[in-house]
Amino acid sequence: MVNSQASGVPPAPRSCAGCGGKIADRFLLFSMERYWHTHCLKCSCCQAQLGDIGTTCYSKGGLILCRSDYIKLFGACSACGQSIPANEMVMRAQGNVYHIKCFSCATCRNRLIPGDRFHYINGTIFCEHDRPGAALHNSHLAPLQSSSVLTDQKVC
Repeated sequence: MVNSQASGVPPAPRSCAGCGGKIADRFLLFSMERYWHTHCLKCSCCQAQLGDIGTTCYSKGGLILCRSDYIKLFGACSACGQSIPANEMVMRAQGNVYHIKCFSCATCRNRLIPGDRFHYINGTIFCEHDRPGAALHNSHLAPLQSSSVLTDQKVC
């Protein structure tokens, strides 16, 4: 996000990506390859004016977000707790998001890739081979929940 100030000669009027109106203000913002009035570039969740709270904003799934809301919605790996950069590929399971390197079997530590079957039990990921009770599985036991791996790209 860049704050631009007119110098001596007024620039050609630009249209605001937020409201569509002409920007004739002394200050304007340039973010996501578009120009904005300072009061129009807002977080989609908390409505904070992004030019007032910092120099960074995030975009994902049509939302424009402040850092705090981005991290709440998309940004912390469920395995290691570290933030996930907006442009990094992620793995998702049961509403949780993971770094690709962190999405691995709790027993053998093998990394799971898209298409691998896995079991998600009490917040823990197991590969098909290492799921608890796999050796004891017989017809009178209910099958464990199984899911396919999904990927999602974060775009900024």
